[in-house]
Amino acid sequence: MTFISKRVIVIGGGVAGLLASVTAASHGASVILLEKMNRVGLKMGITGKGRCNLTNAAPMMEFIKKTPGNGKFLFGAYKRFFHDELLSLLHDWGLSTKVERGGRIFPLSDDAQEVRHLFMRLLEKKGVELHLEEGATHIEIADGQVSGVRTLKNFYPADAVILCTGGQSYPRTGSTGDGYRLAAELGHTITPIRPALVPLVCEESYCKELQGLSLKNVTLSLSAGGKRKTQEFGEMLFTHFGVSGPIVLMQSDQVSLWLSEGYEVKGEIDLKPALSEDVLDKRILRDLKTYHLKQMGNALLDLLPHSLVPVVLRLAHISAEKPVAELTKKERISLGKVMKHLPLSIKKTRPIDEAIVTAGGVSVKEINPSTMESKLVKGLYFAGEVIDVHALTGGYNMQAAFSMGHLAAESATEGQE
Repeated sequence: MTFISKRVIVIGGGVAGLLASVTAASHGASVILLEKMNRVGLKMGITGKGRCNLTNAAPMMEFIKKTPGNGKFLFGAYKRFFHDELLSLLHDWGLSTKVERGGRIFPLSDDAQEVRHLFMRLLEKKGVELHLEEGATHIEIADGQVSGVRTLKNFYPADAVILCTGGQSYPRTGSTGDGYRLAAELGHTITPIRPALVPLVCEESYCKELQGLSLKNVTLSLSAGGKRKTQEFGEMLFTHFGVSGPIVLMQSDQVSLWLSEGYEVKGEIDLKPALSEDVLDKRILRDLKTYHLKQMGNALLDLLPHSLVPVVLRLAHISAEKPVAELTKKERISLGKVMKHLPLSIKKTRPIDEAIVTAGGVSVKEINPSTMESKLVKGLYFAGEVIDVHALTGGYNMQAAFSMGHLAAESATEGQE
């Protein structure tokens, strides 16, 4: 009996596509990886600020919680291949890792390029046929079943196709939304695309005045339609256009959704979340007594960063030149209120090409979560950010891509070994 390898074509050499290619080849399939850029793993090379936040040590339910975009869809993939399996595989392949604050897992070398080069070696070792600078233009179907992939250069017959083209964020890495068109041509619904994990543009001119200022241990609250709906504690950054940093990015997905629905989004920063307004007032009073011979512009430096003092005073309608001794109780209380409720008006998010991940994509309703196979076309599989799944920062998106890529490859090669 002649053994015939399944022909699997993986479209897109990102996180999901690389593991899908290696996994399918490991299962005995004949694999072609099509990548339109001149290198694979470009986005992998810049994740985690160039350190590659591979995954997180959190339990599965925490992963689902940290995946606001259809997290429950990932149960099937996570049950088959989760962080323990990923790390075991990476360690077997010679990659050492470490766990940092918040459970984030990185290569011991802190070098994302080490991970990218590891996968490049694996592609060669497993016999994956890599085609660089060759993107897919069309997926061919015959009798409701995948039959091959067409590029500008060639036609490649296939028994299975795994679409791993990514979203639309970081287009310079090749994520330009090509997969949405390919999927839509085959009848798949594309949930509207919007940026997630993205900085926010604010109306307030003081943001530009404070650009470069990082605030730690503050609370950012954001609301739509007049109701407070999200709140995060931690670190944020003022920029020339508005705000960024961890607690901004964590809430930006919700803000992006609100804005797309036409809501007015307002925010406020609590500069002293550990203190109630009464306790803060007593603290301000104490500092004013200490600096009673100074002007207000020099009396708050124990409480606030230097550049923030004039902004807070201006919002409280207090002159920086005003002698401390002349400050009224009403002005002092106003000062405390500004520190507890520094206002922000969100105009929009930054463009999607500045977003860390893309929200929206191929509808999960049309994909079998137990196999990653299309419910519309036999032999067509999806993995990664091309699907309408997105998570918060911390290694959750990388793990999702790895898990989906692995499951798609196993499903596409079932019965091969």
